[in-house]
Amino acid sequence: MNLINLHDYEAAAQTCIERAAWDYYQGGSDDEVSLRANRTAFERIRLRPRMLVDVSSIDLSTTVLGTPVSMPVLVAPTAYHRLAHDEGECETARGVGAAGTLMAVSTFATRSLEDIASCASGPLWLQLYTYGSLRRAEALIKRAEEAGYKAVAVTVDTPRLARREKDIRNQFRLPPGMGIANFTAAEQSQHYIPEPLPLTWKDIDFLRSITSLPILLKGILTAEDALLAVERGIEGIIVSNHGGRQLDGALAAIEALPEVAEAVGGRCEVYMDGGIRRGTDILKALALGARAVLVGRPILWGLAVSGAQGVYNVLEILRRELELAMVLSGRPTLASIDRSLVKVM
Repeated sequence: MNLINLHDYEAAAQTCIERAAWDYYQGGSDDEVSLRANRTAFERIRLRPRMLVDVSSIDLSTTVLGTPVSMPVLVAPTAYHRLAHDEGECETARGVGAAGTLMAVSTFATRSLEDIASCASGPLWLQLYTYGSLRRAEALIKRAEEAGYKAVAVTVDTPRLARREKDIRNQFRLPPGMGIANFTAAEQSQHYIPEPLPLTWKDIDFLRSITSLPILLKGILTAEDALLAVERGIEGIIVSNHGGRQLDGALAAIEALPEVAEAVGGRCEVYMDGGIRRGTDILKALALGARAVLVGRPILWGLAVSGAQGVYNVLEILRRELELAMVLSGRPTLASIDRSLVKVM
């Protein structure tokens, strides 16, 4: 197969994944307006390239919450990697480590936090859903600390799960023998995802009090909430609409990014996920205030097609595309990328 971009990997992955699992990975909520907007919003952002700049050397390396990574492209938390590959998140971690970047591990992983850490050569964050009680969340955070995870990304946009109609039609369930590895057997139910525990700012304060790990809030879309996060000393914000899987009609992440970045004003690190498919998408996000982006579905496509090698290949495609976009726009370093590079139509 001549897989030269992420769209090629998407087409190839669809032939490797069972239909209901594919719909689970790809689907959004309700009419999937926000799912589509995550892509189409990038088309309204145009680049303003500068010429006659020395671009003979391009440096993509950066840090995220003080952790060095090879490029401003991280792996977003996504559930149930064993639907794409028998080794699941362990195989993903191998590919991410080979690319020299960071993986955020979902609470709904099909391999345990500890197993994933044992396979990872790169840094890990824990993505946290709260379920049952905050004490259960505390236990998961403590396990992550002991396994060497670098931060906790708390998903805040799921006070209740949205209606994902493809999953309802498919009556989606995990297949026999596959479970949520970080839940006990007693905690797992017949449902494919347990209902999360709704959070408030008071709960965020509690989570801060029980760990020394940096905390990020994933799912912030407004300046108002970004300011509240900064006031509480939150170390990072991930601007996200949950891949179009929660509130349908919500802002695309790239649309929300500028107001969040402006409100934060450098007082915490800002990231975004949702709809990244090209190096130019990454460049636009960096210009609008993201320190790095997180990529979700394309990683699953690479995993399904060729395991760790596919994950690595997807990340390397994005690396090469970002480097070329920086060359062609006259921005040789990440520090040289700023708001003047883009015009929102």
